[in-house]
Amino acid sequence: MKREEQLTQLKKTSEWDVIIIGGGASGLGIALDAASRGYKTVLVEAVDFAKGTSSRSTKLAHGGIRYLEQLDIALIREALKERELMLKNAGHLVKSQAFVIPVYSRLNGYYFSTGLKIYDLLAGSTCFGSSQSISKEKTIELLPTIAQEGLQGGILYHDGQFDDALYAINLARTAIENGACLLNYAKAVNILKNDENKISGIIIEDQETGEKYDLKGKAVINATGVFTNDIMSLDSSRNRKFVIPSQGIHLVFDKSFLPSENALLIPKTRDGRVLFMVPWHDKLIVGTTDTPVDEPSLEPKPLETEINFILETAQIFLSKKPQRSDVLSVFVGLRPLALPKKEGQDPKEISRNHQIIVSDSGLISVIGGKWTTYRKIAEDVVDKVIEIHYLPKAECKTRSIAIHGHTTVTESERKNHLSVYGTDISELLKLQENEPELKEKLHPNYPYTLSEVVWAIRNEMARTVEDILARRLRLLFLDAQAAIECAEKVASLLSKELSQNSDWEQKQIADFRKVSQGYLLH
Repeated sequence: MKREEQLTQLKKTSEWDVIIIGGGASGLGIALDAASRGYKTVLVEAVDFAKGTSSRSTKLAHGGIRYLEQLDIALIREALKERELMLKNAGHLVKSQAFVIPVYSRLNGYYFSTGLKIYDLLAGSTCFGSSQSISKEKTIELLPTIAQEGLQGGILYHDGQFDDALYAINLARTAIENGACLLNYAKAVNILKNDENKISGIIIEDQETGEKYDLKGKAVINATGVFTNDIMSLDSSRNRKFVIPSQGIHLVFDKSFLPSENALLIPKTRDGRVLFMVPWHDKLIVGTTDTPVDEPSLEPKPLETEINFILETAQIFLSKKPQRSDVLSVFVGLRPLALPKKEGQDPKEISRNHQIIVSDSGLISVIGGKWTTYRKIAEDVVDKVIEIHYLPKAECKTRSIAIHGHTTVTESERKNHLSVYGTDISELLKLQENEPELKEKLHPNYPYTLSEVVWAIRNEMARTVEDILARRLRLLFLDAQAAIECAEKVASLLSKELSQNSDWEQKQIADFRKVSQGYLLH
């Protein structure tokens, strides 16, 4: 997965079967699906893979128990099937996670218990573990810092957890291994059409060199998430808006606020959403919100009302009360929700089902959906491409394609932070042996080493300090201040590996410090 090699492949290919704009979960899934069926496939991403929504999720591979209340049974059933495939095909990045719902009223206990039994039934043979009611004592044992006043018991159930950005990077590597061409920092700036006003390709601009390329292709897919409307307006100024962004924020705390391997689910907050407190990379993630925003942004900012809502809710349910000063990082994602049929509809009521839209020109846009169903979204989109653009028929293969690095990882093995590298661990250790200076730790409080930085540059197409600290090592999401303290070391390695000068290196440090301010609470 080297950018120079991918750029060479892009230049050498005169026509593609499938051109994909957008390198998030949906775009990368489509690239793997199309390439594995034998179609000549190229994907371009304006920034870095999973830069937007796909690195900013709650880190859950789940059916979505909150959709039970909306009776969205079809979506839950589909997501639960896909959850099982994620675990089966990417065991180094996906795992079963135990959740506990604390019960403070008997009526609520019956209500949630019944809902979770339905959830188990919908999962069928793919169930990660049957839900069960547990005593007050057991609830406290599993959640040592749960607020105990009025606590009557709890409900234990199981769902999936994963590392979203690392899954995306490994998905990209899998697509390349199956013949796809992928390029980050390559922005689609215009659309090409033939004499019949049908789409025939796109013009891209290499964001590193400024050079432009015409990509000719039989099908163009718009998988740009919250930026879908922008690409559709390139296609036609008459296209209406199809996507509205909804913002979700997460606060990250030290694990001492919930010192447990079990996650906590608050099923009903004052705004009607669920709130998760999930252990992740030895930290505690708390979220999320659902706030409509007017315009999409690459670096959305948390609102004070959102921050206060999460802090106040967490303080109600935890005996160790988190304060604003305890927040190690705040990250914000934008959901690409389909424009609701009813004006003024609350974002949490808008379906997370995906939709495929075919424009008059033949541009195919995919909107909505959720991380867990990325593979099914991709299958549906490629099937639509075959139908609309008359590609030779080929069956979907992704149900049984292992994601790069896949291996079975035990719970004790997961305590080693290198477990996320899966089958690449031996190569990473070999790199450390060959270049012993790379065994040095990046930060005294964290296990990451310089070797992982170099690995990301040489094997995962990382091009900037942010690529590495946000989406390869995840440190910006776990501890923003620690990430800032690592910027100079990372920039130095990047500069050396990419043969850049000191001015470039200093700009990288400055750019990262500017971006990272959005992850700190001031």
